Amino acid sequence: MKRKGKGGVRSTLKGRTVDPRALAEVKKLLGQAPRRRDLLIEHLHRIQDACGQLSAAHLAALAQELRMALAEVYEVATFYHHFDVVKDGSKPAAVTVRVCDSIACELAGSHELLHRLPEVLGAEVRVVHAPCVGRCEAAPCAVVGQNPVGNATVENVAQAVASRSLTCPETKYFDYQAYRKNGGYGLLADCLAGKRTRDEITKIMEDSGLRGLGGAGFPAGRKWRLVAAEPAPRLMAVNLDEGEPGTFKDRWFLERDPHRFLEGMLVAAWCAGVGEIYVYLRDEYAGCRKILEDELKKLKAKPPCALPPIHLRRGAGAYICGEESAMIESIEGKRGMPRLRPPYVAQVGLFGYPTLEHNMETVLWVRQIVEQGAKWFAGHGRHGRKGLRSFSVSGRVKKPGVHLAPAGITVRELIEEYCGGMQDGHELYAYLPGGASGGILPASLSDVPLDFDTLQAHGCFIGSAAIVVLSERDKASQAAQNLMRFFRDESCGQCTPCRVGTAKALALMGERKWDQALLGELSQAMMDASICGLGQAAPNPALSVMKFFPHEVS
Repeated sequence: MKRKGKGGVRSTLKGRTVDPRALAEVKKLLGQAPRRRDLLIEHLHRIQDACGQLSAAHLAALAQELRMALAEVYEVATFYHHFDVVKDGSKPAAVTVRVCDSIACELAGSHELLHRLPEVLGAEVRVVHAPCVGRCEAAPCAVVGQNPVGNATVENVAQAVASRSLTCPETKYFDYQAYRKNGGYGLLADCLAGKRTRDEITKIMEDSGLRGLGGAGFPAGRKWRLVAAEPAPRLMAVNLDEGEPGTFKDRWFLERDPHRFLEGMLVAAWCAGVGEIYVYLRDEYAGCRKILEDELKKLKAKPPCALPPIHLRRGAGAYICGEESAMIESIEGKRGMPRLRPPYVAQVGLFGYPTLEHNMETVLWVRQIVEQGAKWFAGHGRHGRKGLRSFSVSGRVKKPGVHLAPAGITVRELIEEYCGGMQDGHELYAYLPGGASGGILPASLSDVPLDFDTLQAHGCFIGSAAIVVLSERDKASQAAQNLMRFFRDESCGQCTPCRVGTAKALALMGERKWDQALLGELSQAMMDASICGLGQAAPNPALSVMKFFPHEVS
């Protein structure tokens, strides 16, 4: 319809009028990129990167370019933390500094940074809190633009801002040429040349006992067979959105040996009969994104054999997208909201096709396990467990970082043998065995083997093997509040038990004396009725405190 003028006839279309200047700017920024709905988030990033924000005029122009309803564009843009949707005319901040205040960084003093930086940096610099940025080994961490400043102080953050060091510095890693010289992609070439069979490689994975290392622990070989049994076409989605506080192993490996991951991914895709691959990388990992972009160009320019299409998709700051179906929704250009199951993603996944979903570290192991044999991998382990695990360790230890250790190692052994012991003047008091959602255990249980299926008896789980170590100077109850605050902020809001439950639980935990009966009842409702693992596991830290540290909350 047209807006009514003097003659009663509308002079413009009903609804928001698209500004011609904004439309021209959006067209220029998108260039020759396809105007597909699944590329909405990629296009929002183009505008955000260029303009420092997303104005109403640009969102309306983008909606017209993509032939989408403005409401659809707006709901996606406002869902993700890293998109700044503002009213027209608002000036973007000259620099944005994100200060991580998740558990490891809070232990290292991030609250002091959040308190002091706004005054030191001035009004032109926006200082905001951020959930875990995946650099817990260098806590506290601040991100200046896209440049992570580890072991952050007011002084080195101010220096980064003053020098306009806004991009992630380059890192040295094993590049394509070096990887090929050391036998890289030989396994993949043999597979495509018919020297190896799908069943042979899959059987090696099954015999090795390799399980999904993103947290769920589903056997890798069995997953390949399940997807391969589904009708073609089949897709693959690789989860590189590790947002669990305390977890940084995927970034650690990607910054050092990206092609070992890529070759394992391609072999897994071949075994499952996958024809197209999507890699979903969290937006906080700007340095990793450049590495993957550069190395994928080299791989595609001189491929060792025929390659399937490989697409790199960029997250936008949403922990929930680490959940497999929420990640798939985000790849499709939507809000990252978990799907109800069944059907499972192996049956109906990305774009409605059967999808092989894997964590980055799971496929990282493929080449080495095939070359050295299933018995080699399964031959590692302690206390009756089998395999190797990459532990992301942070907190009160002398040597935080990613430590490759036998599955089943205890936290006391891990600290003493791999982490250089506790920091001077600190004694082990408690630890998180599985990141934010894995619960909290006391020092009296420091001899429990760390592996799948060993912690459930204590109300905990290993997840992605993120170990956060607390000392007697810390309180488990305060750690649990930090974690619940994270879950409240990161809930996608789709289901009431999680959306309301996390907020209510945090309020109850803020009291000097916890109402343990009510908190227990609320926790049970969240675990029973939440759609996905976020709401189901969010109560674990609180339940752990009430079980193992009752003196702190009564």
